[in-house]
Amino acid sequence: MTNHFLKKMIHPKLSIKKGLYQLWARLIPSRQLAACCWIGLLASLPGYSQQAPESPPNIIFIIADDVNWDDIGAYGNKKVKTPHLDQLASGGMIFNNMFLTASSCSPSRTSILTGRYPHNTGAAELHTPLPEHLTFFPERLKENGYFTALAGKWHEGPATRRAYDTLLVNKKANGEGGEGQWLNLLQNRPKQKPFFFWFSSFDAHRPWSSQTEGYQHRYDKDIEVPENLLDSEATRKDLALYYNEIGRLDHYVGQIVQELEKQGITENTLIVFMSDNGRPFPGSKTRLYDTGLKTPFIVKWPRMVKTGQSCQSLVSSVDLAATFLDLASIAKPTTVQGVSFKKLLTNPSADFRDYAFGEHNWHDYSAYERSVRTKEGYLYLINKRPTLTNGGPIDANQSPAANDLKSANNLNAYQKDVFLQPRATEEFFDGSKDPLNKINLIGKKEYRTQIDRLRSVMKQWQMETGDTVPDQLTPDWYDRETGKPLPAKGTRGQMPGAALNASKINQPGPF
Repeated sequence: MTNHFLKKMIHPKLSIKKGLYQLWARLIPSRQLAACCWIGLLASLPGYSQQAPESPPNIIFIIADDVNWDDIGAYGNKKVKTPHLDQLASGGMIFNNMFLTASSCSPSRTSILTGRYPHNTGAAELHTPLPEHLTFFPERLKENGYFTALAGKWHEGPATRRAYDTLLVNKKANGEGGEGQWLNLLQNRPKQKPFFFWFSSFDAHRPWSSQTEGYQHRYDKDIEVPENLLDSEATRKDLALYYNEIGRLDHYVGQIVQELEKQGITENTLIVFMSDNGRPFPGSKTRLYDTGLKTPFIVKWPRMVKTGQSCQSLVSSVDLAATFLDLASIAKPTTVQGVSFKKLLTNPSADFRDYAFGEHNWHDYSAYERSVRTKEGYLYLINKRPTLTNGGPIDANQSPAANDLKSANNLNAYQKDVFLQPRATEEFFDGSKDPLNKINLIGKKEYRTQIDRLRSVMKQWQMETGDTVPDQLTPDWYDRETGKPLPAKGTRGQMPGAALNASKINQPGPF
């Protein structure tokens, strides 16, 4: 049957497909037979496929609290016990260069939720709520047929409630680790919808849970002490309790994987595991070095991701919102500054970012630092409050590990860094040779080209995204040495970016 014949037989106002159906219905009396013939005829047309479109993926996003990237077995720590996370990694892909936009709890999470840099969210400082005018990526999933829920830690502001069908944030019901409702939510969700779950633990945030000491493993002296801490009995015990909290989180990750297998939905469920910032010890949390901003990032999705993969491409957490929406075939809002890295899930060696940016704003103590990393491993930082020390937030600088550092007389230069005052206004590190960011190369002539380039990139990013340095930043709320509350506690200064209304600027800056 030729197209010329079809044009004569079909009414000119009808499409070929609709016209074909009416034609066959007239020629063949039986509607069932007509339908069968119709299907067969359509199947023979160019470009027609009987294969049903792939269903949107279920998404489980697990975000740990204060867990360093290298405190997971899959990332090389042979002391901490994380069998379920290690299995997740071996069954999927680990990212070795995923960086956060802030090494501070709520700014890191609000950046992920909006796909925007902290100063572009209107919530750049700890415990400040997101404004209502922004779009949250779970909200877009919900509008497009997903059942969305958050269970566990939640402090992104009341406006974010609208992004979830269910919000399970009762601390008693969630348990000390924040994972108590995860399994229940997975078992009792609406079965007719794809789902997005934001599973948010309190593990491993200080203070250490009374339930986790000896929860899975008693580490005693079997600890890997980071180089910037003192190898002492009190620090080892502090780290052992931290390990135990990671162990409890790992246990619940195992439960989730097992339940997915039980329900038979593993194949089409994307699981993502990451942390919001570095470990709650001096020199990590709130810092813009790799000890603070680099995060573990594990992805498992049998439908798309091959097992045992690793990705070296530079990626930022600002890209997560765009990626989740892309995987669900939903266009990203204009407010999202990040870019989808979907292609890396099937081609982990592909090029992606040239630059990843980070911020350190107020978190218990006044601060203003910015950083930019490159895919080659260079790191450039600026500090607009260089007269201040950088010992981390109060939970870190009042910890047993911090007290050990304060009382010691034989610290090396790397351990003394948290007490350094004044600090450098600029820093530059070559991560390929110095992965711990120990040696500031800012004055080295052999790196002049790289330093000048990143200095220019930093200025461009700040200008295009509306970043500002307020004269009146939020002050210290606690004494930096003793941790005691100061008279200024509870007062806020001006938020970075507020003077230029940066929460309504959508420019992403250099990529």
